[in-house]
Formats: sequence, structure tokens, C-alpha cells
Amino acid sequence: MRGDALPPGQREARGWPLSHYGPVPRFRPERWNLQVFGATASGGKHSWTFDEVTALPTATITADLHCASGTSTFGHEFFGVPAAVLLELAPPAPAVTHVMAWAEYGYSANLRLADFAAERTLLATHHGGEPLTVEHGFPLRLVVPHLYGYKGPKWLRGIEYMTRDRRGFWEERGYHNTADPWAEQRYAYQEDEPG
Repeated sequence: MRGDALPPGQREARGWPLSHYGPVPRFRPERWNLQVFGATASGGKHSWTFDEVTALPTATITADLHCASGTSTFGHEFFGVPAAVLLELAPPAPAVTHVMAWAEYGYSANLRLADFAAERTLLATHHGGEPLTVEHGFPLRLVVPHLYGYKGPKWLRGIEYMTRDRRGFWEERGYHNTADPWAEQRYAYQEDEPG
């Protein structure tokens, strides 16, 4: 955590701006589940209802959020299930290198397994001590504070374990595959630039 420091090319925004692609989904608890699938160690699919997700071990983190559009906001308190808990309950096969985070309406974001497994990566249910608002991702939002925001989808529904990388929604549309804000990894054309 860098704490109140602006990555290069960023400016501070007030409040918590809303940004998402497509409509806000309606939460139907009787139909909702979170799935882990793909190259699992067991070869099977894992699934939890919302009540089962909220009964899993939890943590609270304070995180800064950085948008690839150039805005940053500071000091967000998120509460939820650490990604490490999911990895323990539904382990990936040894060959897994990446995950795809799937959200409502087919939105997706690819991550390196190490980024998903990072200590501060969280499947958040709450922000600032209150349940997430639907506009900010209720019932479940992936928070990956060390990457640009498009790597942390709202309305999370699934984690797919992958043995090779595959681009997600914004990555297919020209955004950087890694998305480190401290290296200003905003756009795909930068992937060929020397590090």
C-alpha cells in the first residue's frame, strides 16, 4: 500500500466516482451464486450462494483506487472475503497461471494468478462499513488495489482458472494486459515498450 500517493499521470478525484460499462444488474438472491471453474485442482466446479459467501472468513482493507482514465481516490475501506480464501477452498491446478474474473452480462477481466492471490485482493461485500451500493457493485465486487480499476469487476459472478492468458473485456479493446498504475500501464500498445 502506497497510501495517499498519486501514481504517475493520475489526479485526485473527490468522493467515489461511478464508472461501469452497461446497465446496473438487479440482484436476485435465489438465482445468484459465485462459481470457481476451469482448471481446478479437483477438475470440478465450485459454487457458493450469497449467504455461503458471506459466511466465509473475512478481512478489512484500506485501499486507494486508480482508474486508467487518470483519476485516483484514497482511503477506501473494503470488507469481504480475501481471494486467498477462495484459492484455499477451490485450489487451482498446478499449471494455472492466470484467472478470468467474470461479472454480470459477460464482463470479464484477466489477472495473473499472483495478482489474484495477492494479500490485499478482496471479494468485497461492504464499503465504509455499509453494504456496497448496487451502482458500486453489490452484491460482490473484486478489489485489486495494486492494479487499475478495470481489473476489479463489479457484480462478480465467477473466477475461471486458466493455464494460459486470455484477454478480458477492456484488454480486448486496447487496454493494457497487466495494468500496473505505478508503471502507467494503461494501453495495449505500451506492452511492447521496454520495461
